[in-house]
Amino acid sequence: MCGFAGYLSPVINNDGAAILRRMANAIFHRGPDDSGYWLDGEAGVGLSHRRLAVVDLSPAGRQPMVSASTRYVLVFNGEIYNHLDLRASLADTQSAEPHRWLGHSDTETLLAGFDAWGIERTIKECVGMFAFSVWDRKKRELTLARDRIGEKPLYYGWQARRGALAFIFGSELKALREHPSFSGEVNRDALCLFLRHSAVPSPYSIYKGLAKLPPGHLLKVSLEKREPKVWAYWDGASVIAENVARPFVGSASEAVDELERLLTNSVRQQMMADVPLGAFLSGGVDSSTVVALMQSQSNRPVKTYSIGFLQNEYNEAEYAKAVAQHLSTDHTELYITDEQAIQVIPNLPRMYDEPFGDASQIPTFLVSQLARQHVTVSLSGDAGDELFGGYERYRLADKLWKILVRVPMPIRQVFAKAIQAIPPASWSRFGKSLGWSNAGEKLHKGAGVLDSRTIDDLYRGIVSQWPQIDSIVIGGAGSRNLSGENMPELSGLVGIERMMALDLLTYLPDDILTKVDRAAMSVSLETRVPFLDHRVVEFAWRLPMKFKLSDGHTKWVLRQLLYRHVPKALIERPKMGFGVPLDSWLRGPLKDWAEGLLDAARLHREGYFHPGPIRKLWLEHLSGKRNWQYRLWNVLMFQAWNETSRN
Repeated sequence: MCGFAGYLSPVINNDGAAILRRMANAIFHRGPDDSGYWLDGEAGVGLSHRRLAVVDLSPAGRQPMVSASTRYVLVFNGEIYNHLDLRASLADTQSAEPHRWLGHSDTETLLAGFDAWGIERTIKECVGMFAFSVWDRKKRELTLARDRIGEKPLYYGWQARRGALAFIFGSELKALREHPSFSGEVNRDALCLFLRHSAVPSPYSIYKGLAKLPPGHLLKVSLEKREPKVWAYWDGASVIAENVARPFVGSASEAVDELERLLTNSVRQQMMADVPLGAFLSGGVDSSTVVALMQSQSNRPVKTYSIGFLQNEYNEAEYAKAVAQHLSTDHTELYITDEQAIQVIPNLPRMYDEPFGDASQIPTFLVSQLARQHVTVSLSGDAGDELFGGYERYRLADKLWKILVRVPMPIRQVFAKAIQAIPPASWSRFGKSLGWSNAGEKLHKGAGVLDSRTIDDLYRGIVSQWPQIDSIVIGGAGSRNLSGENMPELSGLVGIERMMALDLLTYLPDDILTKVDRAAMSVSLETRVPFLDHRVVEFAWRLPMKFKLSDGHTKWVLRQLLYRHVPKALIERPKMGFGVPLDSWLRGPLKDWAEGLLDAARLHREGYFHPGPIRKLWLEHLSGKRNWQYRLWNVLMFQAWNETSRN
């Protein structure tokens, strides 16, 4: 796991090497073990790298690395889990003198593949997570690539400031900021998307002229052909459609067997490391499954880590501890006070590098920080919900839509007004007597989507934080959304499967994987996600829904696999989010901080937001009349990021 940056420019002055060093040093946290750069001033290209040594700790793993043919120069971030298998395949295809390996790094394996097979074929053969940049010295062409689902980040774009034109790229925006061509103008359309979805979705970035390379894509650019050519080598929407069209036809027990085989193999490959390795453990289905499969293949206790909170409604540590005891892992837990969690907040803008509003970023950082004290690599259970139907919102939206399609629109609108006429606090008091927490906010949000004309509209409304962006952002295009111009049609998918596909292609890479990558890499911890082995992903989409939602349970097939290793009694409980009590923090210890960022005069002066609607929500939240924690948190995260980015 590493970080890289670089540039392509018609003119490289004497400070070209110094610029590369600054770009690399800006992402020191992604690779504290070593650094390097490669510069060809005549060709107009420079590459820089920061190394977190995980596989092949010797100098033979240093980057930038030149291929044996000297044609390719590579900077690479990630892990290729099957790279030893690729070496064997390369040996089988070599008709002349065998390749002379200098070390056992996957970087060297990639370069050997480029020499023998070309870039695109090589990455299609790879099982792993990665982002890389490779310079073709023969064609004078730069290629960028990103892994299939988007575990590793990659930003790029042409920038021109004070007459200096350059194509700049890197693992994080903070590296790009170090280039003198970086302009730094905020993309207000991206700001609209951020407020709606709590993250800036691919291919957007928060800056004009800079983009994220979408998952599963390649990009080529050169000084002669400056318009980047971007195309998919692995198209998630097509893969989903192909696998849904050839459903698994075995029995339930055969489905569990095959899933266990695939996941066991994925976990085994992802346990490859020359440094200490462990796993995050929440005690839920996904992380418990990963840890169980790790322990079943280890001759020593697996190191596991969890964070606990003093508030029962946010605390999963006791469940994680019970699972750890059953599996006999080497478990470490840390209970965090509100004060300790709040101390993380000032670091979030620099950590995430562009506005990011998923508040579970705080406990994610804390558990990463805890694990990094003992290990360099940690496996996680992310993506189980998207692949196996784990979110309750899937069933909620599906049931609601089946009702709505039978109700005429005028009647729906009357129902919506009736619900909204009763204050949320009154609904919540009523709901509490029935055991339904926070009923008022949920009902009011539900009323806001009763006029949905398609299930996509309904689902988008359920997952959106700010439904009416046009009234908030000055000069932004609020109508854009994740299911709009950049989303595939997903024809043939309906109901819950359609929602799962949307989440896999958008919410997972843009929110969940971004959250984990930035939090973990901020403390130089590599994270790996066994569920995202593309063979597991493809098999999950072959499974009929009856193997995912069954007997009133989500993730049915995954649960059956887990019950082979962990007693059902340790797992069966209501699903908990990895959250924090934002609502009470904003009324208490964060009140003054938030007030400073939401000050009407400041909002007006900075010119990004209309102050009126935001102040209205802030005052309603402070009074306890409404709980606007998530909408306010998104605005606060932008404000804090904007303040930090100007310094």
